[in-house]
Amino acid sequence: QVQLVESGGGLVQPGGSLRLSCTTSRYTYDNYAIGWFRQGHGNEREPIVCIIGINGNTDYRDSFRGRFRISADNAKTTVYLQMNNLEPEDTDVYYCAALPLRNLRSDICVLTLREYKYWGQGTQVTVSS
Repeated sequence: QVQLVESGGGLVQPGGSLRLSCTTSRYTYDNYAIGWFRQGHGNEREPIVCIIGINGNTDYRDSFRGRFRISADNAKTTVYLQMNNLEPEDTDVYYCAALPLRNLRSDICVLTLREYKYWGQGTQVTVSS
């Protein structure tokens, strides 16, 4: 069973930083790409970035490139989302999700929402002074 556990959310002031964690099992880490998404009240779930842990390949949505950074720790089977220079508009629930590597057509992950089969419970990020 694929399980994803997010942590690291909270309240931060504008301009601040947070690092979110998505902890998985060894099986999930080795056989799935992990993506980060966010969703605000009444909004559609929005893709941010994804990574394949075993090769380090990533794909960023352009609007997040530079300010957000994804990384993966193979030993801890954990994927991180470092978020810098946060703005009130970044207030959302952030989710990590898993996409089976066997479904990919190349060695790069994709940010197609419907391809992600398993989701974590989400972690709230609030940016406010």
